[in-house]
Amino acid sequence: MRMRKIITAVGLIGYGLAGCLSVNAQELSTSKEALYTKSLAATCANCHGTNGKVVNGSPVVGLAGLPADYIASQMKAFKSGARPATVMHQLAKGFSDVQIDQLAAYFAAQKK
Repeated sequence: MRMRKIITAVGLIGYGLAGCLSVNAQELSTSKEALYTKSLAATCANCHGTNGKVVNGSPVVGLAGLPADYIASQMKAFKSGARPATVMHQLAKGFSDVQIDQLAAYFAAQKK
């Protein structure tokens, strides 16, 4: 009986450790994805400001807090050439649709 309790306890500990490793792997994956998205967003900072916040008086649109679907649709319009631009149509072509959606979600989550 005592041996059975020990085996059960060891099994539960192992199961618990496996669960912790799974959570840590998810957290690591999530943090890598967040870092990747933030690095993509940093490429927009020269014109749209850090985290999409432009300085007062800037003629460029701030992206922070805009709806994600709006940002994504505008970026895809630049990419396809449907929306004319001086520079954005060239820059947008460098992003995949997945990256555009990631950027849109990132900027939408930022406070204005």
